[in-house]
Amino acid sequence: MNTKIWFITGISSGLGKALAQTVIDNGEFVIGTFRNQNQTNEFNALYKGKAFAITLDITNSVQIERTVQVVKEEFGKIDVLVNNAGFGFAGAIEETSTEEVKEVFEANFFGTLKLTQTFLPLFRAQKSGHILQISSHGGFKAFAGFGIYNASKFAVEGFSEALAQEIAPLGIQLTIVEPGPFRTNFAGASFKHAKKTIADYTKTAGVFKDLMKQVNGLQEGDPEKAGKAIFDITRLETPPLRLPLGKITLVTLTSKLNSVKADIDNYKHIAETTVFD
Repeated sequence: MNTKIWFITGISSGLGKALAQTVIDNGEFVIGTFRNQNQTNEFNALYKGKAFAITLDITNSVQIERTVQVVKEEFGKIDVLVNNAGFGFAGAIEETSTEEVKEVFEANFFGTLKLTQTFLPLFRAQKSGHILQISSHGGFKAFAGFGIYNASKFAVEGFSEALAQEIAPLGIQLTIVEPGPFRTNFAGASFKHAKKTIADYTKTAGVFKDLMKQVNGLQEGDPEKAGKAIFDITRLETPPLRLPLGKITLVTLTSKLNSVKADIDNYKHIAETTVFD
């Protein structure tokens, strides 16, 4: 197959669905994943010859290895890997159980890490490829009530920054995509909340959780425009390490950078006292 082949996880809705449609509309081939077999079957019937769907649970390492092997055997290459699958989670740190933390990290971090690792030998053999990690503006700056979700995305961004340096000499590119609020079901049915609530956090974590519910369906971001923006950066000879999406994301990232710079400027005199004379 001479056309570019994309592997995109989580294409049932939201940014994943919008991106998959953009890729198909531009004449490139999508291998996409669903968790539901019925959705997989419906997609394959609708897009026969233009795309191919696979049922995959990204928290299942055996399924990931089997899926990547099938892709290698059937298609021989992947040009773009998009790690999009995952879910949102809200809860103050103290409210969140260890089991809930593990569930978030299994989907948002370990699934992304495992899929990336499993595709890397194919990319290295090709000496080409572009990995797109769908993070969040919450992967760059943390918010009260979303600390565990933030931590899972911080982890993705951390290993991705290192990986980008490791694979650049091999002809493989990597971009961390940081969407802000987009009008998807992210804050709807797929969003999870800590089972426990503590009244003392009502005015901190609770405020942000309530805001998430209030703006659901009113978010500024257009998923179709995001899909086009993500597609377009894969056309660039030198794509960015980070791609912020949405006006709110620009404010979020700038705020974090300004805060870090202020701490450095205000306390560098202390930092400088800790070295050997």
